[in-house]
Amino acid sequence: MKVLKFGGTSVGSPESIKEVAKIVSNIEGQKIVVLSAMSQTTNVLHQITDAIGASNFEEANSIIDMMIDRYKKVIEGLFSTEAVKNTASAFIEERFDFIKSYAHEGSVEIIDAIEKIIVAQGEILSTNMFSIYMNEINTAASLLSAFDFMRIDEAGEPDSDFITESLGEIIKANANTDIFITQGYICLSHLGDIDNLKRGGSDYSASLIGAAIVAEEIQIWTDIDGMHNNDPRYVDKTFSLKEISFDEAAELAYFGAKILHPQSVIPAKEKNVPVLLKDTFNPESAGTIIRNCEVPNKVRAIAAKDGITAIRIKSYRMLMAYGFLKNIFEVFEKFKTSIDMITTSEVAVSLTIDDDTNLSEIVKELEDIGSVKVDSDLSIICLAGDFSEKQKGGSAAIFNSLTNIPIRMISYGGSNYNVSLVVNSKDKIQALQDLNAGVFESK
Repeated sequence: MKVLKFGGTSVGSPESIKEVAKIVSNIEGQKIVVLSAMSQTTNVLHQITDAIGASNFEEANSIIDMMIDRYKKVIEGLFSTEAVKNTASAFIEERFDFIKSYAHEGSVEIIDAIEKIIVAQGEILSTNMFSIYMNEINTAASLLSAFDFMRIDEAGEPDSDFITESLGEIIKANANTDIFITQGYICLSHLGDIDNLKRGGSDYSASLIGAAIVAEEIQIWTDIDGMHNNDPRYVDKTFSLKEISFDEAAELAYFGAKILHPQSVIPAKEKNVPVLLKDTFNPESAGTIIRNCEVPNKVRAIAAKDGITAIRIKSYRMLMAYGFLKNIFEVFEKFKTSIDMITTSEVAVSLTIDDDTNLSEIVKELEDIGSVKVDSDLSIICLAGDFSEKQKGGSAAIFNSLTNIPIRMISYGGSNYNVSLVVNSKDKIQALQDLNAGVFESK
């Protein structure tokens, strides 16, 4: 059995939904098809929730009416017969009437719970539309609610045992079903309330499903032909990678490769299920396969992450003092702020964060430890490949390429698969281009 996940742009128009149906039908064997919400739907559903939270019910209803019009246009372009159009329209209206039922005064007090319920409608809408279309073109497919098997525990982490057991029972009871359609991203909490997976969204759902059934393969279909060696938005002459290891993919995804969320490869890696990245709009392209494979003694790919803030804490009390780092980490733990990179010297620690929500409070508490300097508007550039201690000369081409780029921080040795550099965001594009020329084009 294979797991096929399609993102928002892949189900964002009647034409693309038809293309997805064709792709699904052409892949042999049993499949679980995981769908995101139609493109832009989730953002608009958040806007509706924000309007309700602000007691602006007129605006909320106006946005809902706009969404109904959009979906009716999709229905008109997607379905062929009036009877099926009427079925789809009735479902759409019922779902948006359900959302409207929350646009009243009493809802404001429970807006956090309502937001999860409203946002979940995006995936419910897309999967039902796709299911109706598959039936119209006489392709047998069963709609499977994510709420029947996808659950998180009290800590907000996937309940793997429950997912595996529930999915196993469903598949066993439907042994003759070739195509299952289900929602990505959404789930139930340990209390049975509507919730979501947050990190990684539908990619994470697909990976969890693939791991639970130990799938032959997980396919992530999006709007780019696999993972590229560099960012094609800023760099010419990039190319799609044929193969990459789970470790390299996780590093690249964490540090900026938008095609995949870093969390989403972990369940697949643990069960050794290959992940194939494919382009919905160019299905003949080979894409990129992510699996446990040999990492070459070279840079395989480059990614960049913006919105980085660097914080340096300097204190001569640090010299030969134990507990210094513990005190620093406790500040970030207190404000639930994760650290991306860290480097140390005898008397200073530099680290980076990508969430500056609580920056002023963090700095205030760090000033009790030492003098603090903050630099913003920075970017992390991640280079993935084999940087293990047994390899020689792997970093020479990197630093030779960046002779004209000021480097704020370097992280080397924390992983065998990554070298990370912090540069000013204004220098990011030039750095990516210089690295492309020095690392790839010079060979």
